[in-house]
Amino acid sequence: MTEQSKPTRAERAIARHGKVQAASRTRAIFGIIGKALIVVLVSTLTVATISAVQLSQELSRHKIVLTDSNGNPIEVPPMDGPLNLLLVGSDSREGTGNGVFGSEQSNLADVIILLHISADRKNAVGLSFPRDLMVPWPACPSTTGGPGYYAQSLGQINATIANGGPGCTLLTVEALTGLQIPYLAMVDFNGVIELANAVGGVEVCVAEDINDEFTNTYLKAGMHNLQGLQALQFLRTRHGVGDGSDLSRISNQQVYLTALVRKLKGKDVLNNPVALMSLAQTAARNMKLSDTLSDPAQLVGVANALKAIPMKKITFLQLPSISGLPAPNQGRVLPDYEKAQILFDMLQADQPMVLATVNNTGNGSVVEPKPSPTPTKTSTKSPKPKPTPTETVTPLPDWAQGTNASTTTCSK
Repeated sequence: MTEQSKPTRAERAIARHGKVQAASRTRAIFGIIGKALIVVLVSTLTVATISAVQLSQELSRHKIVLTDSNGNPIEVPPMDGPLNLLLVGSDSREGTGNGVFGSEQSNLADVIILLHISADRKNAVGLSFPRDLMVPWPACPSTTGGPGYYAQSLGQINATIANGGPGCTLLTVEALTGLQIPYLAMVDFNGVIELANAVGGVEVCVAEDINDEFTNTYLKAGMHNLQGLQALQFLRTRHGVGDGSDLSRISNQQVYLTALVRKLKGKDVLNNPVALMSLAQTAARNMKLSDTLSDPAQLVGVANALKAIPMKKITFLQLPSISGLPAPNQGRVLPDYEKAQILFDMLQADQPMVLATVNNTGNGSVVEPKPSPTPTKTSTKSPKPKPTPTETVTPLPDWAQGTNASTTTCSK
């Protein structure tokens, strides 16, 4: 090859680039895709981190500091044992506007439910306390910076929140049951509305028309998907169900609560991190949780404790009570201490609670009637395998009123 025929440096460079053109395009394409995937991954992690930080901030912003009766921080047991959580539904109208639900100055405990989750995570119990229950009040430090109040022999349980805050309601339930309750969650009217919307509504069964002018609850017999305001009205109605008492309202509330549990477990919310995070954020914005639940890890712990429990093992009970009290306590009730102590002892011993019958739901609800089965042609079938032995549990006495999450009940 002559000196003139040798390729120049520029020509060699062009020729070398031309030989690998296809491979370079491929690398470029995959490079773009790889960068896009990295951007998506980083964005997803960033959004998840921001969501977790926002959740933690919301929980800390609204937290309720729990103390014992002397004002000392409570000792929180490990989350691998039995879990006790008090759910308080405040009738606070703050932010709803006067005239919609009454005065915004009201602040009483409309709903009080003790949730107990067994240490083996096989059973759970929701025990409802009537808001009109007359019980001894323990001494309670003030949550507003005042002197607090001394113990008194008898007072209405729903007023404890007005006198000392939800922490005093918790101390009152602790004194009554003998249980340590380290967790507290409180929701007001607005919170109920937002939580009902967050789950897409709750479908409830109504056996008889509800006409309650006090809460503006008007529902025809049949199935209803309750969202927002309708859900709140349903939970508050008492004149539209049963005998119009607070005890009737409890059994009606259990219609809603069992339907809510079925909705959550049916949609697999407790096993869906995205759905669970969304629900947790809604709860954080609209609920006040105790400082013992102000860390998202604790909320996850409670959710994990609940998610594996079969619906038929999630039992809702009413505290046994005695009505017909003389003046000035007419219309209120006292605990039936002999019967109630049986339940308290079982809770303290972490024993499973199973109702003797599903038909003793209380006078504000009834078990949904099942249609008669359609006759089928007889056919020769292989013998069924023998059932697997199950744990033997002694049912509660016949007087125990309530239901379980697997049983559909209807308001009446």
